[in-house]
Amino acid sequence: MPSLTRTEDVFLLDLGDGENVFSPEWMTSVSGLLEDVTHTEGPRALVTTATGKIWSNGLDLQWLREQDDQRFTDYVIAVHQLFAKLLELPVPTVAALQGHAFAAGGIFALAHDFRVMRADRGYFCLPEVEIGIPFTVAMSSLIQSRLTPHAAHEAMVTGRRYGGTDAQAAGIVDLAVAETEVLPTAVKYAAELAPKAGPTLAVIKQRLWAPTLAALHDTESPDLVILPKL
Repeated sequence: MPSLTRTEDVFLLDLGDGENVFSPEWMTSVSGLLEDVTHTEGPRALVTTATGKIWSNGLDLQWLREQDDQRFTDYVIAVHQLFAKLLELPVPTVAALQGHAFAAGGIFALAHDFRVMRADRGYFCLPEVEIGIPFTVAMSSLIQSRLTPHAAHEAMVTGRRYGGTDAQAAGIVDLAVAETEVLPTAVKYAAELAPKAGPTLAVIKQRLWAPTLAALHDTESPDLVILPKL
């Protein structure tokens, strides 16, 4: 399960050592840990990492196949709420991508302020077109707000797998570095930004991402109920 530790001004959120799919329990745990970061006073920043070859594989498809329509909708709303909580977190956030970030896991990475990715192995991929799950309006808004039009179009309509170097070239991640440097680089960058945490940063983020946040917080959107059952 996810865990949270702190070294000086940097919180380290470890998503886990498995596939780190968005099970209801996993999302509840991550959301609670983000609340802990939010309500801590003083300079602080967040680095999100994981252990193993996967950062996050996104939605829990096996769990979803067993749910009725209402629970399916409630699940998508919970995913949106988690994205929104991270996107508007009042602290600088850095994703340390030591492994694969797929589908909703990739979108979760995009909800961070910055991304550092391993250069030699691991992929960033939005494979929804391959697996037959359309992006919700809110997910599309988040992706398009964080990527250039060309990168968003390519990633969304082709399901391309980007290695670290290609992801940096496309502007999906900010840095692609050696495996041993992913976490130290992310922590160093986060520590430098930690003094910027607080109410002013919160307002800046809320205004910067206002349309996307409005979409993520919309629990009445029609696309929440027309997503295909898996």
